[in-house]
Amino acid sequence: MLKTPIPRLIISLAIPTVISMMVSNLYNVVDTAFVGKLGTSASGAVGIVFGFMSILQALGFTFGQGSGSIISRRLGDKDTSRASVVASTAFACSFSLAIVAALICYAFLDPIIMGLGSTVTIAPYARIYITFILATAPFMVSSFTVNNILRYEGKAFYGMIGLLSGALLNILGDMLFMFVLHMGIAGAGLSTAISQVISFAILLIPFFRGQTQCKLSFKNVVFDLRVIGDIVATGLPSLLRQGLGSITTIILNTEAAVYGDAGVAGMSIVSRLFFFIFSVCIGVGQGFQPVCGFSYGAKRYDRLKEGFKFSVLLGEGLMVVLGAILFVKAPFFITLLRDDPEVVNVANRALRLQCVAVLFLPLCMNTEMLMQCTGQKVVASILSALRNGVIFIPILLILSRLRGLAGIQEAQPLSYVIAFAPGVIFAGRFFKKLEISDTKVPGNIKET
Repeated sequence: MLKTPIPRLIISLAIPTVISMMVSNLYNVVDTAFVGKLGTSASGAVGIVFGFMSILQALGFTFGQGSGSIISRRLGDKDTSRASVVASTAFACSFSLAIVAALICYAFLDPIIMGLGSTVTIAPYARIYITFILATAPFMVSSFTVNNILRYEGKAFYGMIGLLSGALLNILGDMLFMFVLHMGIAGAGLSTAISQVISFAILLIPFFRGQTQCKLSFKNVVFDLRVIGDIVATGLPSLLRQGLGSITTIILNTEAAVYGDAGVAGMSIVSRLFFFIFSVCIGVGQGFQPVCGFSYGAKRYDRLKEGFKFSVLLGEGLMVVLGAILFVKAPFFITLLRDDPEVVNVANRALRLQCVAVLFLPLCMNTEMLMQCTGQKVVASILSALRNGVIFIPILLILSRLRGLAGIQEAQPLSYVIAFAPGVIFAGRFFKKLEISDTKVPGNIKET
């Protein structure tokens, strides 16, 4: 972590993460395409449930990234015992809270489905699909926690294997249950449930085999509010990032529902396709995170700054290429997921606008990750909240009333552009506080 040249180190850590993200999102895209064959209402149901799944993922990311940031700093300081306590406690909390959340959601299933932005015709499909998601919610949530712990240790390869296996099994399961056994959308839900459990089991293997520095063990779990509070506070930016993203998806579905099932399905498809390329940007940033945490813990601020610059530039270059491809071929990719002229009409303009706005995201994402990994909880939370909800939600509500469907299509890209400025400002302020020498800089940065 502290000797390998930064470009090679970040690329080596980013490749498995990018592959994991892209394959997982490829599954989401393929799943949407498969379900789209059942009709526009079924396609819309996937988008509705996707917003709910993002909320569950937010819980996993909160404990995963919160503990991971602490773990990487502890390992950088050679404190493996403390790192194991944090890892085990985070895992236990995420699994337990997911059980509680699933039981509560079962009790209020129908109101939740309508609250997610479903229409009356979409609701029956969404109800079937979401039931399978709730059944395996603890495995899904804790999988994201464990994957992040592995990644912050520098063991992203193991995380890639777990997520990759789950995604591939999901695709194969879709084909088997939906088209061979003719189970329809229930087949898609069953396939997702089975793959989540198997992926969870695979992610735990490195811990059982002693291939990790952190040890997951019941004896390492502590019910200390200071430890849990530190994990949650550090993971708060991830909760805001994912949680507000889920809320905005729900509001977006609600606003799009005014234009019928085609409106919901169209904007849902845009989210799936756009996140497919954006996941590459996230993967690069996640390759930077363990480098950031280790370097900060070891007070190697020169490597921290070099890593940040390299990650931003690499992410920007990839977004230019992938965004251009998706912009040019937007109607083609949309048609693959749902060959309905109304859906294509809704999705085409929105997708192209987001392909332009994606150029503003690499710096914003890496700044959020920089702040989170160095313990700048307040700043990281502010940036996550701004990009994922505080800016987007009012813009969406205003533009949808002023410009109708066009406003809904424009809201997300505009919010990305506006969120760019705070990212630049906070990154600049952070690095001005570091007086970098050739190898090591004394001092530290206080919480903002």
